[in-house]
Order: sequence, then structure tokens, then C-alpha cells
Amino acid sequence: MDAVGQYDPFTYRITKAGDVLISRGGRLVTTVRGSAAARLADRLDRDEASDQALLQRATGNYRRGNER
Repeated sequence: MDAVGQYDPFTYRITKAGDVLISRGGRLVTTVRGSAAARLADRLDRDEASDQALLQRATGNYRRGNER
């Protein structure tokens, strides 16, 4: 498997209602709503590394050995 295939980043979509839908590997992982979604949306779209760190924290997949 090549390096790109080994790293499966989180993706996100912001709905018209302001919800942040977070996916990984084509599957929906979690939905962030309300004020937490607004804070997250404001911080996203700066650079790939910080986006991935924010999405990891939002899904709870941070500092558990599965950050990749």
C-alpha cells in the first residue's frame, strides 16, 4: 500500500443549518451541532494539519494511538 493509502484523513461538510458532518473513509463518524459546531467551523479551513487535529479532537480520536 502506498503512503497515501495508509493515511486516511478526516473530511468534513458544513450544512446550511450550521452542523459540521465529520467523515472518515467515506463513513460518517460524528455530527457536531449548535455552538460547538459554530466554534469548529470558525477554526476550520486554515491548513490541512490544523484541520485534521481539530477533526480528531471533535470525534474523540485524539491521543489514543489512532490519530492517523
